[in-house]
Amino acid sequence: MAVLTGAGVSAESGVPTFRGEDGLWRNYRAEDLATPYAFRRDPELVWEWYNWRRGLIGPCKPNAAHHTLVEMESRFEDFTLITQNVDGLHRLAGSRNLVELHGNIWRMRCTQGCRSGWEDRSDTLEIPPHCPDCGALARPDVVWFGESLPARALEEAFAAAGHCQVMLVVGTSAVVQPAASLPLVALQRGAYVVEVNPHPTQLSEVVDEVVREPAAVALPRWWQDWLAEGNRQAGLAKRG
Repeated sequence: MAVLTGAGVSAESGVPTFRGEDGLWRNYRAEDLATPYAFRRDPELVWEWYNWRRGLIGPCKPNAAHHTLVEMESRFEDFTLITQNVDGLHRLAGSRNLVELHGNIWRMRCTQGCRSGWEDRSDTLEIPPHCPDCGALARPDVVWFGESLPARALEEAFAAAGHCQVMLVVGTSAVVQPAASLPLVALQRGAYVVEVNPHPTQLSEVVDEVVREPAAVALPRWWQDWLAEGNRQAGLAKRG
């Protein structure tokens, strides 16, 4: 089984949207700050914005959808959770076989490349932070506008989409590439694809099943229905 999640899952935990009109901070848009150019020009400003975001996300807790996905992972021998979210809530809930396509706001990496992927959830983060090994400036370990997604994460995501028998697309409009291609790859390979989203998307007309409810409500119910089918699905559950 493979699962693709988006902002809709996090919104139910209270994670705010940081783009559009509601995402303004000091008259800056996310698109103005989440770029390599903005970081080169004013790293302190960019880090102040990320620290503000971290402060808003920090109190948020995983919801029923996050916990249901953890339970799913424990039942399948072959399970991959692919997320477009950077809030770290899937990992906090206990998901392990996790591909964070856009990175994680709680991680950072050295701008000189000597160290990557260390996490700091401190409330007293130095602004801007520096690499503990070489002292160079550190940057958020997230994918900015104008940057490519990590090659390894993409490879893992497309591999999971290509060989799964069931794929859930949860809380995402699935219009941003390359993540938007993952459900299509699964469909082309013959997977049963389920969309969980309270709003119609471009995927709605082509998937096998649509659940028109928020993820925290729909996903636990869908999973319980799946388990209730018992022996009919046992073979799929073993193979993923």
